[in-house]
Amino acid sequence: MIWYRLMQWSRRWKIGPVESLCNKLCAIGCQCIIGRGADFGERFVLIHSQGVVINGAVRGGNDVYIEHQVTIGAERQQSPRLGSRIFIGAGAKLLGPIQIGDGAKVGANAVVIEDVPAGATVVGIPAKVVKLAGTTACDKEPVRLT
Repeated sequence: MIWYRLMQWSRRWKIGPVESLCNKLCAIGCQCIIGRGADFGERFVLIHSQGVVINGAVRGGNDVYIEHQVTIGAERQQSPRLGSRIFIGAGAKLLGPIQIGDGAKVGANAVVIEDVPAGATVVGIPAKVVKLAGTTACDKEPVRLT
């Protein structure tokens, strides 16, 4: 996080060489790639940084928590926008011009290619809403074993 915050600070003050150095140190030392233009609010946390790839055009709010092996990438030069209080599970992929609402949770290995409403939990490939602000999306009867 120190390298990322120093990279952000360098970008804000237009100190290109320091920004590039911080970006490379993050990639080498933390085994993650965060694009130089990526911008997150306060309390952005990489729970495990290994294998994380974040496009430089990604924008995120406060309290964004990301597990390892997550990719947040562009599609046709358009990147995801993340709200605040977001959790992204290990191996998840967020791709294209999507919006992730405040308080959303993305399950491990989910592939998100559509907007996620605020407070929703999404899982699967492609990701589907399974919980929304305290309710469940399951409308089937439970399977009963006899």
